[in-house]
Amino acid sequence: MSKPRVSVIIPTFNRGYCLEESIRSVLDQSFTDFELIVVDDGSTDNTSELVGQFPAVKLIRLEENRGVSFARNRGMVEAQGDCIAFLDSDDLWEKDKLASQVKWMECHPDLQAVYTDEIWIRNGVRVNPMNKHRKYSGDIFRYCLPLCIVRPSSVLLRAEVLREVGGFDESMPVCEDYDLWLRIAKHYPFHFIAEKLIVKRGGHEDQLSRKYWGMDRWRVYALEKLLQENKLDGEQSDRVVLLKENRLKKEQKDLVVTMLIEKCEILINGFGKRGKNQEKEYYRNLVARYSGLVEEPFE
Repeated sequence: MSKPRVSVIIPTFNRGYCLEESIRSVLDQSFTDFELIVVDDGSTDNTSELVGQFPAVKLIRLEENRGVSFARNRGMVEAQGDCIAFLDSDDLWEKDKLASQVKWMECHPDLQAVYTDEIWIRNGVRVNPMNKHRKYSGDIFRYCLPLCIVRPSSVLLRAEVLREVGGFDESMPVCEDYDLWLRIAKHYPFHFIAEKLIVKRGGHEDQLSRKYWGMDRWRVYALEKLLQENKLDGEQSDRVVLLKENRLKKEQKDLVVTMLIEKCEILINGFGKRGKNQEKEYYRNLVARYSGLVEEPFE
């Protein structure tokens, strides 16, 4: 049996109430040379039984809930396709989503990542994204710094690029997509297809973004990782050569430092209002470390 051209990975946890619709939106694609992998991240609802109704779907069942990053990475281990697409289990695809992206990949063999525009549904009502969510083509690194502009459900990536950067950071409960796109975009351009080919559904109680306060904490973590990876010791080794190739360009580094400081200052203000002085001091120290300035104590 020949390998599929695309592997589609749906991570899910207790989403039996909407998963079937998401699966059907994949199986109804006009492009058909794909495999569909559902990773059940330790669900306690009817997820496994529901997936079992679809013989064409490969189910990976995890014994315990490990988080969306682990689930996606686990799916990648099993993936056979040259390209990988992700679909969050509360989102949907329009029928030509994969066809449009695969066509772009075929016409541009050096292209590593392509993503699409989105329809936003919030609590069952269609809403318009704000201007800060505007999409871009080409070198999108600077545009990915304030917030995540690439939705996991909208992207198609070369499998080798995902493996090259190490996949999703499993230590991050949220903003793992923000982190991954930055690690890819610092080296590779993204192409944006200005067609609304996914339906992003939000507003439900089990969304991770509603579970964690202060999402910028995780964005700061991702930004600091980029800066830490940029440091090199003086040893001459294969690892150092690899690290040099992975380093940020000077312009990228300046942008990362500026954004890190901006987000730290937001967190300092937020933690200060909540009387969390230890956390406030932590981010003050980060500002001092990366700006080279020792600021006066905050009131």
